[in-house]
Amino acid sequence: MKLPLITALLALAPALALAQDAPKKPLKPTAKATPTTSRQQLKTAAKNVAAGIEAAEAALTPAEMAIAERVQVGTVPCELGASVTLVPDAKYPGYFNVQVRTLKYRMFPVETSTGAIRLEDKKAGAVWLQLGNKSMLMNQKLGQRLADECQSPEQVALAQTLKANPAQSVLNAPAPAPVAVDPAVPPAAATTTP
Repeated sequence: MKLPLITALLALAPALALAQDAPKKPLKPTAKATPTTSRQQLKTAAKNVAAGIEAAEAALTPAEMAIAERVQVGTVPCELGASVTLVPDAKYPGYFNVQVRTLKYRMFPVETSTGAIRLEDKKAGAVWLQLGNKSMLMNQKLGQRLADECQSPEQVALAQTLKANPAQSVLNAPAPAPVAVDPAVPPAAATTTP
């Protein structure tokens, strides 16, 4: 009984030696298994819905895109030696990466009734206001200005023009022309309607 066992081992020895010297094939990466439990399926579905909602929120209206086209980008110097850098987001048109010192925000345009250019980061509470002659960065949550009196070259030129030719104040506007009163009509009759 020992002899056949020893003979079999001696016959297999060269094959075992060759198998050890042969290069090993790399293992193929296995595909991710599809979720099998209902909890995993719900989690996957929730992630897909969240991604869809995020993509829908990222889409801007034509009016917001028009506002984004008017944003002055680059590094804008501000008072007290500060500066704000605005860079358009290459992946999402209409969005901007705004940085002041070490603070970074991802902002998008918001329509205003005054025509001012307004960018917001709702999560952080940051707002960038761009007026004709200056811009400012504020944190609404903290109630403070992060950068003020920021002026691009275009804003500096407009500010100098406004200093040389100030706009007329509504308080200093000429008085309206007096209304002519018919002397034949008594004052009480003129105010009542038939």
